[in-house]
Amino acid sequence: MLFICGSLNQTTQMHAVATELAECRAAFTPYYGDGYVELWRRLGLIEFSIGGNKLRERCVRYLDQKGLRIDTHGERGRYDLVVTCSDVVVPRNVRGTPLVAVQEGILDPEGIGYRLVRALPFLPLWMAGTAATGQSGAFERFCVASAGYREHFIARGVAGEKIVVTGIPNFDDCERYRTNDFPHHGYVLVCTSDARETMKGDDRDAFLRRALEIAGGRQLVFKLHPNERRARAIAEIRRLAPGALVMTGGSAEGMVANADVVICQYSTLAFVALALGKEVHSHFPRADLERLLPEQNRSAARRIADVCRQVLRSRGAWTATGARAPLESAA
Repeated sequence: MLFICGSLNQTTQMHAVATELAECRAAFTPYYGDGYVELWRRLGLIEFSIGGNKLRERCVRYLDQKGLRIDTHGERGRYDLVVTCSDVVVPRNVRGTPLVAVQEGILDPEGIGYRLVRALPFLPLWMAGTAATGQSGAFERFCVASAGYREHFIARGVAGEKIVVTGIPNFDDCERYRTNDFPHHGYVLVCTSDARETMKGDDRDAFLRRALEIAGGRQLVFKLHPNERRARAIAEIRRLAPGALVMTGGSAEGMVANADVVICQYSTLAFVALALGKEVHSHFPRADLERLLPEQNRSAARRIADVCRQVLRSRGAWTATGARAPLESAA
């Protein structure tokens, strides 16, 4: 099996699924594309995306630290199954191979990029960001976070018979984040986004002033998005909220667990806060967050692994006992 990774969140989710497939020989690759996508990566023109060099390096660093087998761009040969963290780019060398897509987390707003992609099908899906998740239709199965998300994707034209509600590994047991070593408690946590880095609108000053209003004098803690331009973000916070703590690393989920109030822009951390019963403020309506909240089943990785096995069996690549059936292809 080939696991196509992306951001650190996506990479750890792919690893979690692979761990549940111990009978399989797994290889991992950073996110990649073909033709102009690969050219733009080499030129440093897609640093705003999971295909860029910065997030690619983080992915490879994680895979190296965990001692996982890396097959960059799946170049070593054909695979019996490909599991991808996102279907907005499906490389040519895995088309024709059974594909399982796994939802990462919360989706981007359906802005002008999404509307253009829907209106002009010849445009690449990545122009819409994660809002176009599921739109490729190139997968055998699409593993999603909740029944609410299944309805969401069906309403946008994704074939319902391909969608399986499994939950998603990093957000299927939010209670576990209450056990953490973050030293602060009882604050207002502000989770910023990389909207500007990913070419979306972001009135940062207005967002910061809103956070100050909600805090009402309580301690503010900011958790910066790992893809943000740190120096700029810190300078903006220092100018309007000089007494705030600014965190550039550490477990964001632990910070959510210790907070009284969580303020997000487009972050999946809003789901963590909601699952933990926090007061949540987000650019998404609370009713939508409640409807889409990932299942807290504590078994998402195992369920996704079972979906992978089912796809392999349906293709004759796996026997009922879990032994590999004879195939011409070999990973």
